[in-house]
Amino acid sequence: MRKEEKKKRISEDQLTTWLFLMPALIIVLVAVIIPLCNSFVLSFEKVRINVPGFIPQFVGLENYLRMLDDPVFIRSVQNTALFAFASVPVELVLGMMLAMMLSGDGTGARIMRSIMLIPMIMAPVAAGTMWRMMLDKNTGIINYLLTCIGMPAVDWLGNPKLAIFSVIMVDVWRMTPWFALLLISGIKSIPGDTIEAALVDGATKWKCFRYVILPQLYRVLTLVLMLRVIDAFKVFDIVFVMTGGGPGMATEMLPSYIYAQGLRYFDAGYAAALALVFIAAMAVLSSVFVFLRSRVRDE
Repeated sequence: MRKEEKKKRISEDQLTTWLFLMPALIIVLVAVIIPLCNSFVLSFEKVRINVPGFIPQFVGLENYLRMLDDPVFIRSVQNTALFAFASVPVELVLGMMLAMMLSGDGTGARIMRSIMLIPMIMAPVAAGTMWRMMLDKNTGIINYLLTCIGMPAVDWLGNPKLAIFSVIMVDVWRMTPWFALLLISGIKSIPGDTIEAALVDGATKWKCFRYVILPQLYRVLTLVLMLRVIDAFKVFDIVFVMTGGGPGMATEMLPSYIYAQGLRYFDAGYAAALALVFIAAMAVLSSVFVFLRSRVRDE
């Protein structure tokens, strides 16, 4: 009887678990799995969604091979990588500095933490519009201040060499508080006795940071970096609002190029192939970060 009751209890627990999981599984199936499978099929076809009655044609690997000879695709990959790997390290360093300065419990630190969140909570479209106006060559306040001190006006968004770095600068302004907020939480989770013991033993503030605080933040850092790098590679809205991918191809990013192929040029097959390559690259990148976190956990 006890074995039968135990089996019945286990089956009831399993049923309850599946009932709670079912809504999430249905959402994942409808919103992720089915569209992903549909995109996989589309990536092997030529599909013109703007032509009524167009019958999809199977083209095999043509859409994937087309990427190798597509200069815009190659440039968009380069721009996206530059954007991610230039902005994220700067945001990390500045975020760490802010976290160290504002991790206290004083009134000033609490006020500054609240003010610091303003760029992060702004909608990307609003932030992009604001900075596009501020960086305007003729009417922007940045160039007005430069001319007030005798310097020439700069075409921040019209110069191909400056446009990408202007976009990176705005992203650093937006996302540095995000790093700082999460790192402050990590610093506050470190036992105060550990830091005090290191200082009492004669460690300088730098050595205390290097050998006490930083090692205990490693797991937090890998998680934060993983989320932020993936988010940086998905950049779309702020670049689209500020430059639209221009001038020329100077700020063309891979997500905006996928959008253009699918919804501007209506080449659904090529857009699906681009999207799947992008997803695969992000999966590999995520796996690297997960591997690094697992190594830390094992140690």
